[in-house]
Amino acid sequence: MSHVLPGSGWPGDRATPQTPVARSAAGARRLAAGSRDLPTLDARSTVCRACPRLVAWREHVADVKRRAFADETYWGRPAAGFGDDRGHLLVVGLAPAAHGANRTGRLFTGDRSGDWIFAALHRAGYANQATSVSADDGLELTGARMVPAVRCAPPDNAPTPAERAACSGWLEREIELLEPTTTAVLALGGIAWRATLSSLVALGWQVPRPRPAFGHGAEAPVITPSGREVRLIGSYHVSQQNTFTGRLTQEMLDDVLARCRATATGPPS
Repeated sequence: MSHVLPGSGWPGDRATPQTPVARSAAGARRLAAGSRDLPTLDARSTVCRACPRLVAWREHVADVKRRAFADETYWGRPAAGFGDDRGHLLVVGLAPAAHGANRTGRLFTGDRSGDWIFAALHRAGYANQATSVSADDGLELTGARMVPAVRCAPPDNAPTPAERAACSGWLEREIELLEPTTTAVLALGGIAWRATLSSLVALGWQVPRPRPAFGHGAEAPVITPSGREVRLIGSYHVSQQNTFTGRLTQEMLDDVLARCRATATGPPS
C-alpha cells in the first residue's frame, strides 16, 4: 500500500475505515454539505477519491517517493484544513505539495513554502513555533486556520478546472463552518483568490461587482449572509518561485498578515 490508510494512527488523522468515501464530484459535494462540523469534514475530505487523475498522482508519488525521503511512509491522501477551529483568520492556499503535505499529512509541512508561511504566522503571533516538519512536531495555530483550494497534490502543481470544481464543495463547507468567527481571509495566490470568491458567491455572500482582481495586497470587503463584513486580502503564494526571486519578501508577507490581524475585534479566539 502506497499511502496511509484511515484509522492507522497517523497524527491528526480524523478518518476511520467507516468514514464515507466520495467517488465523484457530486458525491464530494453531498458529503461536504452533510458534514456537521469540522472534524467530520476533515475526516471525509481526507478519504476523497472524486478525481481519478489526482488520486493516481498522489498515490504514485507516495509509492515512488523522493530520494531524500525514501525511508519514509507518505500520507498519500488529500490534506485537510489545519489550525484553530474558531480562529478569526482563514488562510486559503492552492494544494498540497507532492513531497510536502502529500508526504507529511499536514498543510505546508515539510517543504520550503511551509518554512515561509509558518515563520510569518509565528512572527504575527498565530503560530507557537516557526517551523513545521512533521504532523507530530507540536505546531499549533491560535486565531488562524489554513485550508487548500484543492486538497490533493496535483501534477505540476496545476489542478484542472474540473478538479478545482470537484473540490469546491469541501472549501465551501469549511468557509460556512468557520464563518461565525472569521474576520479576514488571506488568499495565497490567484487560484486561491478566485476559488475563495467563487465559494463566497455560492454561499450567498455579497461580493463586489465586478469581482475584484487578484494582486499582492489586494483587498476587498465581502459580506456574510448575516450582513457582517469580512476582509478578503491577497498575497503572492509562498512558493519557491516567488520567495527565491524576491517577488515575495518577508516584509510583504508580514504586512498582509498585520492587515489581517487588524480586522480582529479582540484577541484571537
